[in-house]
Amino acid sequence: MAKKALITGITGQDGSYLAEFLLKKGYEVHGIVRRVALEDPGHRLWRLKNILDKITLHSGSLESYASIYNVTEKVKPDECYHLAAQSFVSYSFEDEFSTINTNVNGTLHMLSAIKQRAPKCKVYFAGSSEMFGLVKETPQSEKTPFHPRSPYGVSKAAGFYITQNYREAYKIFACNGILFNHESPRRGFEFVTRKISMGVAKIKLGLEKELKLGNLEAQRDWGYAPDFIEAMYLMLQQDKPDDYVVATDEIHSVKEFAQLAFDCVGLNWKDYVTVDKMFYRPAEVHELRGDYNKAKKILKWKPRVKFAELVEIMVKADLEYFKVNR
Repeated sequence: MAKKALITGITGQDGSYLAEFLLKKGYEVHGIVRRVALEDPGHRLWRLKNILDKITLHSGSLESYASIYNVTEKVKPDECYHLAAQSFVSYSFEDEFSTINTNVNGTLHMLSAIKQRAPKCKVYFAGSSEMFGLVKETPQSEKTPFHPRSPYGVSKAAGFYITQNYREAYKIFACNGILFNHESPRRGFEFVTRKISMGVAKIKLGLEKELKLGNLEAQRDWGYAPDFIEAMYLMLQQDKPDDYVVATDEIHSVKEFAQLAFDCVGLNWKDYVTVDKMFYRPAEVHELRGDYNKAKKILKWKPRVKFAELVEIMVKADLEYFKVNR
């Protein structure tokens, strides 16, 4: 019998790539989505359009324990990938209440439902490099202390410890993936990398004349989302559950990303980029770089797509998109 996987956040960047990846592995793939997504598939399910007939979607909300419990009871998954979250950091400053509620309670609901209805299920929790925040050391490893600097980072740190507690107290096979920034053409429009790739494409095609960005000096460890998906899968194939940093061990600034993106279309970034303080965070995280040696050693994982190639992939994809959808 095929293994059954349950994915929360299946409509997002990571969820859609993971669903495709698991289908190729022969899994029966199930996803939890809000009812509104099922009512508006063209807008809400666009990342899944090529595999909708191959997966099963269940209506549910992370805020509702009853709905999560019912889906878990129905599916009885072998593996659960808990990816769903309010994940846009800047928005978390504006509405810290819903961010904390969705990310913390949603994780607790998912783990509790697994404990009650599918205790043999292996669970993956999507942690974040934002948990490190005001970093104590560089690069950051699994042993680096957390000091989150946003409600999002705080909520993810709480989810990390809840997952760890379920592993230790209830013997659930639960893993934390501490994923550093990972991007792709499926990245949400509000994230700075996608904002840059879209802005460059629109400027090249004459649809816009400038690109407004925030802190150009902020540095991140940027990888390619499909590479990172494989690490999630590998964590749940081990004999013992554990926590892993997934990263590239390289850092690049927002300015570098913008410069490379404009280079892809033969333009000088300085002619089009303007800095708008409105996009600065109330508490900035200046440098995040991940040490993925543990994942390399135990999972036999390493990133394949380099930074410059990632930028080119995103810019080319958005150029093609806006040529068709002007």
